[in-house]
Formats: sequence, structure tokens, C-alpha cells
Amino acid sequence: MMKEMETKKRYSDEELEEFKSLILEKLEKAKSTYDEYSRQLKDTDGNAVISNTSDPEDGQQNQATESASIMASRTEKYIKNLENALIRIENKTYGVDRITGELIPKERLKAVPHATLTVDSKNNQNK
Repeated sequence: MMKEMETKKRYSDEELEEFKSLILEKLEKAKSTYDEYSRQLKDTDGNAVISNTSDPEDGQQNQATESASIMASRTEKYIKNLENALIRIENKTYGVDRITGELIPKERLKAVPHATLTVDSKNNQNK
């Protein structure tokens, strides 16, 4: 099995289709989540007023707005990463470590479908 991983340079078309299905499912959920954060931000925009009062509700509202904004931004980045993974599937370069050229293990891709590095490459990059 390990010998197979060493000689294999890319995932098969069937494997790529499996990953594509997984990514499309995650993409649909992420877009729904992003839409929800966007709605929350639109709802709070009408109520957001900067004031000098020490009303605890103002602080809570501002914190909720900031939190929704941060989560919307993260979700937007995640969506872009998933869309880029779909492009790599179409180009048949999906699942290949962008530094070493080795295949990223399936377990990692199932957990982090937009991964472009093996765990070792990522750890080495962060040193």
C-alpha cells in the first residue's frame, strides 16, 4: 500500500469525483452559513449606533456585529478555498502537495478538503 502511494502522482478520476462531491456539499453549507451571517449583519446595521453611553446592550450589540463580521469573513475565505479546490480537481492537480509534489493523504483531504499541503509540509512551513 505504501509503495502504491509513493508511485502514484495524482488521484484517479473516480477519486477526484468523490472529492468533488464532498467539496460541493461543504460549499453549499458554507454558502448557506455565509448568507446567514450576511443577514445578521444587515439586521444589525440598521440598529448600529455609535454612542458614548455605557449601556451594556450597545456593547453586546457591537460585539455581536463584530463577531458576525469576523465569521462572515472567515466563511468567505473558506468558500474561496473550496472553489479553488474545485479548480484543482478540474485541472487534475487536486490532492498534490504544492511544495513536495507528493499526494496528500485521503484522510487529510476528507478533513480539510481545500488542503494544498501535507501535514509535514505545513509543519515545516510554520517553523
